[in-house]
Amino acid sequence: MTGSSPLQRLFALFLCTLLAAPATLAQQSTPNAPPPVGPPPPPTIAQQAQAQQQLAPAQPFHVSMPHSRNPFAPYMSSTVPSVNLNNSPRLYSLMRDGKLYLSLQDAIDLAIENNLDIAYARYMVPTALADLARTNAGGVANGVNTAVVSSSTQSGFGAGTPAGVSGTTTSGASAAGSGGLVTSTLGEGTYVNPFDPVVTFKGLVDHTKTQEVNTVLYGVPLYEQNTVGFGTQYTEYFPLGTGIQWSLQGQRLAANSPEDIVNPDISLNYEMYISQPLLAGFGFGTNRRWIHIARKNLQITNYAFKAQVIATISGVEDIYWDLVNAYEDAEVNERTLAFANQTLSDDQKQLDLKAIPALQVMQDESAVATAEGNLTIARANLRAAELTIKNALTKTVDPTIEDIPVIPLDRIGAPDPNASKPIDQLIAEAEKNRPDVAQDQIGMQVAQLNLKAINNDLLPQLNAYGFFSGYGTGGPLNPHCDLGVYCTSTLPTTTPGVLEDAFNYSSPEYQVGFTLNITLRNRIAKADQYRAVLAFRQSQITYEEQKKTILFDVRNTQFALEQARARVQAAQQARDLAQRTFDITKQEQQLGAKSGYDVLVAENALAQAEATLDAAQTAFEKAKVDIDRATGETLDRTGVSIDDAQSGVVTHAPAALPATTTP
Repeated sequence: MTGSSPLQRLFALFLCTLLAAPATLAQQSTPNAPPPVGPPPPPTIAQQAQAQQQLAPAQPFHVSMPHSRNPFAPYMSSTVPSVNLNNSPRLYSLMRDGKLYLSLQDAIDLAIENNLDIAYARYMVPTALADLARTNAGGVANGVNTAVVSSSTQSGFGAGTPAGVSGTTTSGASAAGSGGLVTSTLGEGTYVNPFDPVVTFKGLVDHTKTQEVNTVLYGVPLYEQNTVGFGTQYTEYFPLGTGIQWSLQGQRLAANSPEDIVNPDISLNYEMYISQPLLAGFGFGTNRRWIHIARKNLQITNYAFKAQVIATISGVEDIYWDLVNAYEDAEVNERTLAFANQTLSDDQKQLDLKAIPALQVMQDESAVATAEGNLTIARANLRAAELTIKNALTKTVDPTIEDIPVIPLDRIGAPDPNASKPIDQLIAEAEKNRPDVAQDQIGMQVAQLNLKAINNDLLPQLNAYGFFSGYGTGGPLNPHCDLGVYCTSTLPTTTPGVLEDAFNYSSPEYQVGFTLNITLRNRIAKADQYRAVLAFRQSQITYEEQKKTILFDVRNTQFALEQARARVQAAQQARDLAQRTFDITKQEQQLGAKSGYDVLVAENALAQAEATLDAAQTAFEKAKVDIDRATGETLDRTGVSIDDAQSGVVTHAPAALPATTTP
């Protein structure tokens, strides 16, 4: 830079240090993806392997509950398919000449296929199904985390803060529970026994030697016993509260006592027991309450997934328009720098001819330095916007796209029908379409079901029961019996005979009865029931508060949209005025009435007006995105299918999103 001032040379050095070989805006100025020019060089083997991986068809997300006819399958661990962290082929199909050409619809489709927040949310529905399977067996519902996160659609890549988690509390410092934990009365009530049958087997072999002080009892000084026994039990409970139990026990006892008439002694008995709660613990509503809660949680989870998709798509739209703003801002500063350099070159020639004073050239050099600094900042902002949108539209870091520039093809969004709708219609659509409204309604239903179960827990425990049992015993005669005439027996001598006696009603026992358990004062159950009612009243207030929040949310977004539209109109008028001022100043310069510096000042004012217009247009596009979110119409307006979002592969034809590529 021969002949330049020290300030200009210093700033040029600073610019080169910050922007190490950046892609110039002149190379990015076209909004249309160009076709390849000339035959490309032959790809390497590594590039061919990478291309095959990139063009492989995307596999839809599919996680189902494990099911097998194998009788051993319930006792074997199940697995879930590995996480697919490959970016979808759609991403690579949008790359041309080392650039990523991206329309708004492309960004939305890529978010559906690659965004990690949505990928994480896809596991919520299988988790809710697993919880439902657990409760169908009588287990307690573990619940599903339905928080909406935005970690991949935030500038600066900060971690997302979960939102919308029902029942969560703040840190232990402000929580009033034991150890900072506050538990809920949701699901409280009488204990629910598991519905899956349980079979128990027991077998034993025992050998015992006992020294006898008195030999009269057993006839030997050292009494030996060899016992072989078994037992089995079948237990099952039913949703009405009914429980059945069938058990069978038997043993074979051999001893060395001559006082035993039979040796070995074979015994067998069985018992059938049934119980039924009549007050507390009675009924389907009490014993199936976890199933009802899990089913409602599954519905809430489906709405939570929809809320996550809406939040992610809205975030992607916002960062897309931030990219457009950064891209246009860089273009404006590029043109400003080019004009400042041209003005400096022309004035230097005039200075050589002694037609203008040297002060004017110094002013031009200062303008060039200022334009270079503004361009440096604009390019840094553009680079940050590119990184942000690539982070939101990719599953994993790929070196092939990490440093490539992103060219936004849509500069102005489509007209939004919500912009002209009356406020009453917008509120009605929000109450119908927003997933959080449906979640709150289902939450109210769960609270009502919970109250019925807790009210049942207040009742005393009155259980009716009955059992029937049979017993059989016998064994072969003891050849060493020394009891004389008493060494005879009519008992069966074989195991089948003992088994027959046990089941032929020869020695039965049956019993029916009831047990009544009354907790005096019953303060724990009473306090839990009262707290559940209080929690239900709070949920009613929360529901009404949510309705008011929606009303204010819709009104605020409509006001913001109207203000943003007004700012765009004002900025457009200011930009047109700055353009006319620049044109007139340019003409006056050609007539000799204005200097080059005057034209440079007018051009700077025009650049500022264009930057203001770009910022106002971006705010207007974001306001349209926000009113769609507030009314719950984001998916309908963008043509996003929930089925596509759940599978992770865009197969449905998207709704048309007309957009203007030039401002």
